[in-house]
Amino acid sequence: MSLSGVVGLLSGRPVHPVGADGRMALSDHFRELRARVLKIALILAISFGVMLFFNDQLFDLVANPYLDAQRALGSGRTEAITEGVGGGFLLFFKLPAFAGLVVSAPLWLYQIWAFILPALLPKEKRWSAIFVAFAGPLFLIGVAIGYLTLPKGVEILISFNHDGVKNLVEFNDYLSFFLRTLLVFGIAFEIPVFVVMLNRVGVLPARALKATRPWIIIGIFVFAAAATPSTDPLTMTFMAVPMCILYGISEVIARVHDRRKIDNRPYAGLDPDQPSPLPRD
Repeated sequence: MSLSGVVGLLSGRPVHPVGADGRMALSDHFRELRARVLKIALILAISFGVMLFFNDQLFDLVANPYLDAQRALGSGRTEAITEGVGGGFLLFFKLPAFAGLVVSAPLWLYQIWAFILPALLPKEKRWSAIFVAFAGPLFLIGVAIGYLTLPKGVEILISFNHDGVKNLVEFNDYLSFFLRTLLVFGIAFEIPVFVVMLNRVGVLPARALKATRPWIIIGIFVFAAAATPSTDPLTMTFMAVPMCILYGISEVIARVHDRRKIDNRPYAGLDPDQPSPLPRD
C-alpha cells in the first residue's frame, strides 16, 4: 500500500457530503471508526516500542513494593521467581505493554472521545469535559496512594506463612496483583465524581445522600477492607478516609446544586395536589 493510501486510511475523511446538521452517511461513520481504531493500534505499538527501552526502570518500579516487604520480613522468608522456561520472556514483554497502555492513555482515549463527541449535545459535551477533568487526577491520586500502601500490604500477606516455610512469589502473578491493586485504588477514588454526575442529572438528590450517609460511610469502610491487599487497618484507612472526605465534598456540591435548582424553580418542590399561591392584584 502506498503512503497516500495509508494516510487516507488514518484520516477517515467522509466521502459523501456532510449534511447541514452534521449528519454523515453510515459508510462514512464506519470509515471514521476504522481510522480511529487504526490510530489507536498505531499509538499502542509506538508506545510499546518506546517502553521497551525503559524495561529495567519499569521492573524496578514494579518490584520496589515487593523488595521493601522482603527487607521488612528479613532474609529467607520470601523469594521472587519466574515459572517455566518462558516466564522471563513473558515478563520482559508484559511490563512495557502495560506501561505503554497507561502512558499513552490520553492519546487513545482522545481517539475514542473524538469519535463520540459529535453525537453529544452542547450541555452533554460540557459536563463530560468536566467529568474528564476531575476523573483523571482523582484516578491518579488513588493509584499513588495504592502504590504507597502496597509494600505494607505485601508484607502482611507474606507474613501469614508459618516459620520455616519460604514464600515463593511468581513474578508474573505478582505483576497481575500489583496492577489489580492499583486499579482498585484508582477506581475507588472515582466514586465521588459519579455521585456528583448522578446528582446533576437528577438521579441522586442531596436529601437521599444525607439520609443514607451513615450507611454509605460503613459501606466505604467495608469496601476498603475487601479491596485492599492486606488485612491491616492502616492500609484500609488509607483508602477509606480519603473516600469519605471526597464523598463529603460531593454531598456538599450536590446540596448546593439542589438548592440552586429550587431557587430557579420555586414551585418545583410542591406536592402535585397542593395549590400554588397566586399573585394578588
